[in-house]
Parts: sequence; C-alpha cells; structure tokens
Amino acid sequence: MIWRKLVLKEEEMTKVVLPELGEGIEKATVSYWYYKTGEKVEEKADLVELTTDKATFNLPSPCKGTLSEIIHQEGDTVNVGELLAIIEES
Repeated sequence: MIWRKLVLKEEEMTKVVLPELGEGIEKATVSYWYYKTGEKVEEKADLVELTTDKATFNLPSPCKGTLSEIIHQEGDTVNVGELLAIIEES
C-alpha cells in the first residue's frame, strides 16, 4: 500500500506528502481535493487526485480523522516529498 510510504506521524497529526511516483517523475499537479478543510475523512478513502505528464491517480487517506490543512491547492505543482496536507487523527 503506497500510503504507508508517505506518512510521517507527529503528535496525533499525520502529514501527507507526495510519494515517489516512478523513475524520472519528480512532480505532480493537484487536480482535485475530495474533501475540504475541516471535513472528516475515512482511512483509505480517496483524498486527492494528482496528475503527472504520464498518468492521473488518486492518493488515499492514510488514516481516519479531520482534514485540518490543505497545503497545496488545485492547480499547484508539487515536488516528490513535499507536504500536501495534514490530517488530525481521530
């Protein structure tokens, strides 16, 4: 499961970062957030849609909780390893 590679835990907050996407792919564009800040999310539910020059994919939520902050908005380009969002675990 890819989400295990993109979670850093710190004081009941989960930081969601852009995972490694494959050889030669270093960035992706945020296409669509399935939740808004303050909404409850379920573990493994689609959290955000991302697009590269080769594919479009959904990144699942790594945990159950509240989406407390969206760092990159729709249309933003994000580098591998950059913070996408923070989820306050419940």
